[in-house]
Amino acid sequence: MTSRSIPALLALRGRTQPLGVRVDPAANAVTIDGRRVDASTLDFEVPAIGCLYGAALNFRGLRSQLEPDFYRPPHERPPVAPVLYIKPRNTWLAHRRPVPLPVGVETVEVGATLGVVIARDARRVPRARAAEVIAGYTIVNDVTIPGSGLFRPPLRAKCRDGFCPVGPWIVPRDSVATPDALEIRASVNGEVRMRNTTANLHRDIAALIADVTEFMTLRAGDLLAVGVPEHPPLAQAGDEVTVEVEGLGRLENTLVPEEILLGEVLP
Repeated sequence: MTSRSIPALLALRGRTQPLGVRVDPAANAVTIDGRRVDASTLDFEVPAIGCLYGAALNFRGLRSQLEPDFYRPPHERPPVAPVLYIKPRNTWLAHRRPVPLPVGVETVEVGATLGVVIARDARRVPRARAAEVIAGYTIVNDVTIPGSGLFRPPLRAKCRDGFCPVGPWIVPRDSVATPDALEIRASVNGEVRMRNTTANLHRDIAALIADVTEFMTLRAGDLLAVGVPEHPPLAQAGDEVTVEVEGLGRLENTLVPEEILLGEVLP
């Protein structure tokens, strides 16, 4: 990742409005009012977003892996429309905040993915004009309890408190030259455990926006997570988890047993 300064939108604790700044994702540095600071010294909030939708089964490798299951009851064939689920507000978590590991759960999947932020209300958007409704991009960790269904993603596995870190910032659309060819990496305790690219999406970003808005309206500020690749790595209590997307930087969180966090208000 080449070090360069690009515009971004981020939210810091104690501020009522998101802050427009310049960030250097490669160096994990932020320039605020002309002053360059290490992003690790900042106290982040979740960037300003609306509803967060996730796209399941949207990596070609994952679909190939599940191909035999598509033709078994009750499905009989691969899904022809996008398979969506929601990560509600209780799941959202800021950069460097602890992810609660539920009581009785030993490991979770690290769901490294790219988030697409919608710029304006979007309904029946043609694929050729999909870029016009994109405000920018951010990083998402779609934390999930292993063994959950993929055809109908279950709430109990995906919608626990703190199960969706987002951030650290939103990079404007025009600062990301090749959103359909970005490397995605997931690391646990500094070791890269998963590496993939948005070039392997079953529906690329434009197609996903077109197919989703064909049957529902995406509102300004909504975030569309483009999909989690096959073989997401597992993490357990005490592990430091990092999700990186090429050109966007890295999203860092630590897994902490839920009982330790009881009594705290999740940000």
